Amino acid sequence: MSDNTPSRWQRGFWSLIVTQFQGAFSDNALKYFILFLVIGAGISTQQQENINAEVGLLFSLPFILFSMVGGYLADRFSKRSVTISTKWMEICVIAIATVGLALHSLPLQLVAIFLISTQAALFGPSKYGLLPELLPEARLSWGNGVLELGTFLAIIFGTVAGTLLAANFRSNPLIAAGILAAVSFAGLATSYTISKVSASAAHRTFQWFFPAEVWNRMGEVRRTDRTLHLAIIGNTYFWFIAALLQLNIPVFGKSVLGADEPHIGLLMAGTALGIGVGSLAAGYLSGNKIEYGLIPLGSMGMTVLGVLLNFFGDTYGRAFVLLALLGFFAGFFVVPLNAMIQHRPAADRKGAVIAVSNLLSFIGVFLATGVYYVFTHFLHLSPHKIFFYGGIFALLATIYIVALLPQALLRLLLFIATRTVYRIRIEGRENIPAKGGALFVSNHLSFVDALLLAASTERNVRFIMFQDIYDYPLIKPFAKLMQAIPISSNLRPSSAASIQRRCLPRRS
Repeated sequence: MSDNTPSRWQRGFWSLIVTQFQGAFSDNALKYFILFLVIGAGISTQQQENINAEVGLLFSLPFILFSMVGGYLADRFSKRSVTISTKWMEICVIAIATVGLALHSLPLQLVAIFLISTQAALFGPSKYGLLPELLPEARLSWGNGVLELGTFLAIIFGTVAGTLLAANFRSNPLIAAGILAAVSFAGLATSYTISKVSASAAHRTFQWFFPAEVWNRMGEVRRTDRTLHLAIIGNTYFWFIAALLQLNIPVFGKSVLGADEPHIGLLMAGTALGIGVGSLAAGYLSGNKIEYGLIPLGSMGMTVLGVLLNFFGDTYGRAFVLLALLGFFAGFFVVPLNAMIQHRPAADRKGAVIAVSNLLSFIGVFLATGVYYVFTHFLHLSPHKIFFYGGIFALLATIYIVALLPQALLRLLLFIATRTVYRIRIEGRENIPAKGGALFVSNHLSFVDALLLAASTERNVRFIMFQDIYDYPLIKPFAKLMQAIPISSNLRPSSAASIQRRCLPRRS
């Protein structure tokens, strides 16, 4: 990690945030500028639908094809150097788009859309991998919240900017291209102010067949870190649900609410803004740790709001509020997952793991497209019902999380308790190792102290409890959930040996 003194990490972190904001803004501005130029050129409805599908495919496909390449670059070279190189690539893509606009060449413009997404796919693993290298661990959840808020704001502003550029510079698109080029040069300038970091795996070799690389990485993660494996699956599932609901919003706005395009755009912007604000709130509420308890809270909120949209989302005002709240809880769901994916992998595998997560998230987006097609063309579900089933999918995620990681549910209860009944101040958290064994020894510990200690660190604490207290009916379910270890002075040697086996550290 680079120098983590406050002045150093703050400068490097905010430089990354500005660079990422500009990149997401320019990606979406270029995409929608070209899309609306084409749609507004007097072509037929069928041609519009075909172009829309082509643009969507060209914008998404590079994340599947090139995410693993981005992961290799993030590990093999300095992530700062990769960021600067991708910014130069972005400027070259803007130049290609400019030539396409000058020649009125649609194929060249579509090539530019494909390449701008390729640039984003190559930048993604370095972007997320830089966070744990620039930030102290205690600030990682907060940093993810800021990054997600900036990203979704950039998407909103980039979408709006693309439509405005198409509306105002249709007759002279080179002016718009010049504006986009100026914005890209500004992002290049901020990329040079990101703190310098060294390569984490300079010896790493490149594997050309990326499906095998994905399979091997996921197998490695599954064997060595169950929690990280669940985080990657959860992140993929989040993007599946998010894409399914995003596909549904335009149809819902038009057929149910009778809204025009600008108002439909506001519904989508409200949802994206909700995700951004929820992400920032999740980073703030996590304190100086990764708060797993926010994951079931986020998925339960998404469930409730999906159901409410089915029954009460029949007016524009109510639908806007419910969609914004759904996005808010989605932010709670995704921020801890992102923080885990960035924090838990070994330094020399961080870029590769983040790349796998990025690739799988876009596979989730493609699967959502297929599910949406089945819902609408074969099951003939209304937009209301698609929101309802989106909520049910979120409920299934909650059940899955609690079944495989029951401590997440307990952390949710602790999260609520320590922000209502109790106020805690934590000292010395930096003395707890991030990985490996650690032993807490106290001369006295009450039941409440145990809960507060568990709430003060993201690591799972296994407590030793007196057998008679462990067996108390009101305590035993929670003690088992926390994997507490019961002991008694009446233990036989065989029982003591059993206790020793239960004390062995588990993969988590």
